[in-house]
This record gives sequence, C-alpha cells and structure tokens, in this order.
Amino acid sequence: MDGVTVTGVRATARIVARDDGRGGTALPVLEGDGPLALRRTRGSGAEARVMLVGAMSGPLGGDHFAVEAEAGAGARLSVGSAAATIALPGQAKGEARYDVRLTVADGGELRWLPEQLISVHGSDLYVTTRVEVGADARLVLREEQVLGRAGEEPGRLTSRLAVRVAGRTVLDQELACGPGAPGGWDGPAVLGGHRAVGQLVVVRPEFLERPVDARVLGDGVAVMPLAGAAALVTAVASDALRLRRALDEALADFG
Repeated sequence: MDGVTVTGVRATARIVARDDGRGGTALPVLEGDGPLALRRTRGSGAEARVMLVGAMSGPLGGDHFAVEAEAGAGARLSVGSAAATIALPGQAKGEARYDVRLTVADGGELRWLPEQLISVHGSDLYVTTRVEVGADARLVLREEQVLGRAGEEPGRLTSRLAVRVAGRTVLDQELACGPGAPGGWDGPAVLGGHRAVGQLVVVRPEFLERPVDARVLGDGVAVMPLAGAAALVTAVASDALRLRRALDEALADFG
C-alpha cells in the first residue's frame, strides 16, 4: 500500500414525501447509494414509512455520509433504520462525517427515529443534524449515542443538533465525547460516567397554546421547553436499552 492514497467513501440518501391527494403519502424521491440503501415498508394510515439499511460497515475514518429527508405539506413520513450505525476506525486518515438534513413544510409531519449510533474505540466521527420545521408542522426526532461497545472505551464523537421552527432557531447545541474532547465531558456536569446519551425533540403547534413545563421525569431524564412550539428531552443512561426505555417513556408522557 506504499504510495497509495486511501480516501473515504462518499454516499448520499434522499427522501422526499408528498401528499398524494388521496389521503396518503407518496415518495417521489427515494434514492440511496453506496452504503446507504432506502426501503419503503408498510406504514399505517396516511403515513409513509422508510427504513435506512446499511449495505456495509461504517462510517469509517474519512467517510462522508449524508441523509436528506423532506416532508411536504400534508405528507406524513416516518424514517427509521434497520440496525445501529457503528462508527469504526478506517484506513483513510481524518474524521468521518455524517450529515443529516431534515425539512418539514407547514402542514407536514416527520418522525425521525433511527437506531442508536455506537462510537467504537479508535473511531473519529462528526455528526451534524440540521432541521427546518414549518410554523404549522409536526416533528418527533430521536438521537441516541452509545460510547463504546460492551467493556470498550469509546472513540471520539462530536454531535451537533440545530433546529429551526418557523425560521427561528430554537436549539443549537454540540457535544463532544471521547479521546481529545474538551475536558469534563465525562464529569458530573455532562455525562456523569454514563455511556449512553440521547435526546428527543418534539414540535407540535399545540405547544404554542399549552407550553411544555420544565420537569424531571426520572433519574437522568429532563424535559425542557424550547422557544415556540418545541420541547427537548435529554437523557443519560448506563446502556442503550435503558436509554431507549427512558426516551420512549418521555414521548408517551407528551400524550
């Protein structure tokens, strides 16, 4: 391999959902390449459901993955993943990137519910999720991150989440964990020794009339109102199973 430059994989998946005019949701765009494959599965009612299926391991060092999903006016879209995303070290130098771009038009609805992201020892991943939500749109977004496999130290993981509702930024935060991250990430003010961290963003027009109250739902789980029609749940747990249970219970608490 001397003298050979190893570059990472570039891959993009795109989903566009539209009201089909018959009480359902059409998917005029459902495109994935390389390791990002998309499959439409059976939905319920007017909802279209899509699964993101990883066709190979990754992202590895140097890879750049991107997923774009758009729910138009009157469309109802649910997106999940068939398995966890595992960040791994690779032959290419430099960090891997995973960019998610979500758009929900007025009158549209998006449920973004992928499986967890696992940061493997030796990996280096930067994840960005940017969301644009219309004034009369609905959103449920779940992010779950697990630092290391069982008994393993994590890689470096940096995650940024930015959400705009009706053109106004309601959330923009970044968390860096693992080797090389700013000091204190594992301390009592951040993860407190836990190895699974997650958040849930819920946007509903009715929150304008009935704002969400700030409250603690349990050990390591808190609900915070955001500006406008949005709320944020943050949770830490010892493992992925307990984290999922906490976020599911939080979502059920919204009704």
